[in-house]
Amino acid sequence: MRVVIIGGSGHVGTYLVPMLVERGYEVVNLTRGKSEPYVPHAAWKSVQNVAVDREAEDQAGTFGPRVRDLKPDIVIDMICFKESRAKHIVQALRGQVQHFLHCGTIWIYGQSSQVPAKEDQPRRPFGEYGTQKAAIEAYLLREARLNDFPVTMLHPGHIVGPGYAPLNPQGHFNPDVFARIARGEEITIPNFGLETVHHVAAVDVAQAFMQAINHWAASKGEMFHTVSPAALTLRGYAEAVAGWFGREANLRFLPYEEWRATVTPEEGAATWEHIARSPNASIDKARRLINYQPRYSSLEAIYESVQWLIDNKRITI
Repeated sequence: MRVVIIGGSGHVGTYLVPMLVERGYEVVNLTRGKSEPYVPHAAWKSVQNVAVDREAEDQAGTFGPRVRDLKPDIVIDMICFKESRAKHIVQALRGQVQHFLHCGTIWIYGQSSQVPAKEDQPRRPFGEYGTQKAAIEAYLLREARLNDFPVTMLHPGHIVGPGYAPLNPQGHFNPDVFARIARGEEITIPNFGLETVHHVAAVDVAQAFMQAINHWAASKGEMFHTVSPAALTLRGYAEAVAGWFGREANLRFLPYEEWRATVTPEEGAATWEHIARSPNASIDKARRLINYQPRYSSLEAIYESVQWLIDNKRITI
């Protein structure tokens, strides 16, 4: 079977593309051609890479037909962020593919009313990213239920893996926070440190896509959370990282408005985006219907990423 993956050179595609090749799929990767997989793998030699500017082709109305003309059995869309783009590609592929998989996000919920959130919880998204992703999900579900479009949506949390810095215990992406914790320096945490973040190993998201393909009948027309088995509080996260280096966490807690004065505006904004949502998602449905079994807890996945930062001298401990 022929799989076209849109944006297959990123965090998840690094693992998903080799999985597909190893299972005998013919893989075509549509990419801007500006990035390499985070982890090398011999399977990439068997992949057909096609350079595409999706934004330009979407505007020209040629992207969906380009994907259709590649004659895929399965299409995996890792980089659709606007409802208009989802409509464009679905219109081109309707009746042409056996399975269409969309990479969503747990930010579709906005602020959860119950945790861990289940897939049937009402959506109350805010911000451009979460709002557009929720609109895409709603559109794809309508297509599945009204027109039998064979879509599956997978909603990852904060994706983490070797090769890049994970979301840190302050709720932003500056990797120096890990170094400061390792050195025993004081770390300020917003509020009481009880807001949550929900990571997932990139390889586990890739596993979820494979399981959705393998369980086509159960996954068609459904959405699934793809996160680790449990979310972390910022406080618990910082304490665990300190323990990796044989230390007690040196933490001070400040109300968010005071706390944001201690970091850059960009870091303060990123933290607000995360703690305002405090994602905490259930994987019960994915376990039950597609046998999603994440290999990594949040902390295990983060540990590998932090070790990569140390080994590659991105941080000094």
